[in-house]
Amino acid sequence: MDIKIHRIYDDDVLQGYRVLADRLWPRGISKEEADLDAHWKDLAPSSDLRKWFDHDPDKWGDFRKKYLGELETHEKEAKEHLEEVGQKTLILLYGAKDKKHSHAHILKEYLEKLK
Repeated sequence: MDIKIHRIYDDDVLQGYRVLADRLWPRGISKEEADLDAHWKDLAPSSDLRKWFDHDPDKWGDFRKKYLGELETHEKEAKEHLEEVGQKTLILLYGAKDKKHSHAHILKEYLEKLK
C-alpha cells in the first residue's frame, strides 16, 4: 500500500482510498467535493493537542512526540482502518495551510510502520 498526503483545498484530485485525517470538517468543502471513502476522526490529534499546537512551527517537535503518543493508544483502530484500505493507494487529506507542519505527515509515518 502506498500512502500519500494531500491538502483537501488543492485543485488536483488524487485517486485512491480518500480519507479525511482531520477531526474537524474543512470549511467550505461539501461532502460531494470531498469525495471521501472515510473520515478517521479517531486517528486525528485530540482537540486539546490540536489547540495547544495551534499550528506553531516552534512546537512541532513536541507536537510530534505527543501526537505519536496519542496514536499508540489507537493502534487497534489504525490497523482496522488499514485493513479497510486493502491494497489501494491511501490518500490522507488534511485542511491546514502549512503543508510542512501538518499532522498528516506524522500519521503517515505511523501508519507506514504498522503496515
